[in-house]
Amino acid sequence: MTATAGNAQVALSWTASSGATSYTVKRAITSGGTYTDVATNVTSTSYTNTGLTNGTTYYYVVSAANSTGTSANSAQVSATPTAGSTGGGTGTTGTLIAQYKVNNSNATDNQIYATFNIKNTGTSAVNLSDLKLRYYFTKDSSASLNFYADYAQIGTSNVSGTFASTAGTNADTYLEISFGANAGSIAAGGQTGDIQIRVAKSDWSNFNESNDYSFDGTKTAYADWSKVTILQSGTVVWGTTP
Repeated sequence: MTATAGNAQVALSWTASSGATSYTVKRAITSGGTYTDVATNVTSTSYTNTGLTNGTTYYYVVSAANSTGTSANSAQVSATPTAGSTGGGTGTTGTLIAQYKVNNSNATDNQIYATFNIKNTGTSAVNLSDLKLRYYFTKDSSASLNFYADYAQIGTSNVSGTFASTAGTNADTYLEISFGANAGSIAAGGQTGDIQIRVAKSDWSNFNESNDYSFDGTKTAYADWSKVTILQSGTVVWGTTP
């Protein structure tokens, strides 16, 4: 199990347990418990705990269940949510800004298109492998999702995407984009250049992006976009979560 702190939230993910049909996520405010159930009958291997108090450390375990019973708790993990900033948060080695634009503004077709650029306005280089970028949207169905990196100035082989459930205004899912070690770093005053991505459902059914938190079909040229977040070493340093 892993825990990633965000702004008033903690994103949890864990390895699937063979034979499990559901999971229960449990939380405590002291190491070792007592734990309280915060999510039951979770059928995925991820969960985002929202509405938390920034600066407070939370401790989590997860248990697996099926028709024969419930497993012991997993090893404990912990995370401390930290407030982000809509005006550009200062990371440990620089000030990072997420820029966003669309190259297809159709809100009701069968793919999500987005292009990102990460700028470093600080005085020190920032390793891309320490960063994650999150885009928030609604799935509009139960179909699984696929990620495509169509083009990246840093190399598409250095760009990967995963999906996790979340809760908030106009969002039930986020795409988390991460970068491999070979992506290098963003120099002081530098930027990544274009990172063009697509998301599609496994059944190729349509999305309704008009109610997606991070979507803005009017942004056909790059703009600083606080509805996309950047995490640096697990802490939100740019943007506001739903």
